[in-house]
Amino acid sequence: MEKEEVDSSPTVPELLCDMDRNPSPPTSDDEEGQTEESIGSTVYSKHWFFSTLTRLIEFVTKKDKSQAEDDEDEISEELDEDMENDICKVWDMSMNEEVALFLKEFNAPEIFLGIISNSKSNRLTEICVGILGNMACFQETCLDISNNKDLGEVLLMLMCDTDPPTLLETTRLLLTCLSRVDVMSTWVERIRKRPTVRDNLCFIMSSSTNGDLLIKVGELVDKVFDVDEDLMIDWLKAGCQQPETPVNDIEEKPVVLGLVPSLLEASKQLKYDSPEGLDVYMHILQLVTTVDEGIQSIVQCPEDGKQIWEFLFDLTCRDLCQPDDPPLIVQEQKTILSSVLAVMSVVLSSQTEQEYTEMSKIDLSLIGSLTRILENLETCQKKNEERPLSAEDEPQEEDFHLNILKDVCCEFLSNILSQLTKENILQALTEGHITEEKSLCTLRNLLPHYAVSVNSFIAVLGEADQTLSKTLKKEISVLKEDS
Repeated sequence: MEKEEVDSSPTVPELLCDMDRNPSPPTSDDEEGQTEESIGSTVYSKHWFFSTLTRLIEFVTKKDKSQAEDDEDEISEELDEDMENDICKVWDMSMNEEVALFLKEFNAPEIFLGIISNSKSNRLTEICVGILGNMACFQETCLDISNNKDLGEVLLMLMCDTDPPTLLETTRLLLTCLSRVDVMSTWVERIRKRPTVRDNLCFIMSSSTNGDLLIKVGELVDKVFDVDEDLMIDWLKAGCQQPETPVNDIEEKPVVLGLVPSLLEASKQLKYDSPEGLDVYMHILQLVTTVDEGIQSIVQCPEDGKQIWEFLFDLTCRDLCQPDDPPLIVQEQKTILSSVLAVMSVVLSSQTEQEYTEMSKIDLSLIGSLTRILENLETCQKKNEERPLSAEDEPQEEDFHLNILKDVCCEFLSNILSQLTKENILQALTEGHITEEKSLCTLRNLLPHYAVSVNSFIAVLGEADQTLSKTLKKEISVLKEDS
């Protein structure tokens, strides 16, 4: 089976070390290395692995005893350089499936469970979880790790850790396991039974400035919501169950972070640093709006809803698919644009009376931005049609995503057009957001599916600009004849 995750282990130097200290994995030049002392068809020495893991166990056990005998509350348990180098080599080599299987036979998951449970060293915990994450890239070893109930509980508890590298490796491991159909349900059920996982993820999203960690956490949340809608709803409700009246100091309870505000904070952090990460969070927001509880979590708090609307508006009108961008930019931005516009469309049509979605308050440059997206999509469609037959598979994939973007954009634009007043249209005409060229593009894309919205728009347009209204009516007749 293909690996689900890219190796995140550190770059490892040449596997050479002093033989009186510890035998290194034999190099490929050592013909005698590929014997029964080697791991499978690799040149890695079983004895070296036994020795390294044994020394690691002794190191943790010794430190644990020292702490018990010491009067101080804490004892430093930082890895010495030699030990860290060796365990990092194990981390690197664990991306080999034969090595991963050997570690499983050596009962490494149980060993790492004991080490993680007793470790006071952030670096040691990070490396051990990283090795487990690499092992989880293979079906048999992933199943072994997932079936270890105690290890599963400890890994979920690590989500409250304060060390970003440890959190990153833990999140990567959880995401890898959740990406495998045969163990997915096991991990979803564990996460469901531990509400603190949700709280810890929300805390990370709302407060972390570590881009890599935010991206991986976003991918984990996206995967969880994608495979279990009920769990998503539970997490949405958890953030809404805040006490209406303040409790006294004695009974004060910690505030439960809202899921949607946490997603927004992470998105703000990634906005300029990671377009790919921002894409992930926009997809999560889109998933959230596929259920009533998600829509309510956005619109029930006017201030939160306003912040989300303004953030998405800025992405649409000031960051993505700008006038000076080449039309083919929509190929690169198609998925994030689809998510952003889908969320805005749902909020606009949610039938809630929010000031930020009133037509008198909406910045009409949004109409120009949506029309520009449609114009660029038309250009991309023509480019796709002109592609040589030798690349016929690629256009099919591109057309699928571009068609999704077109559908979402058309639905959103039709919602806006159906609500425009004469004053809105006069303002949009003055500011150049509605022109003959843009209006013709709108008709080509919205008809015939959104004929009601188009007719409503043209009727109001007649009060503001009769000439343009007549031109569009003629175009509608032409389009009907062509169809």
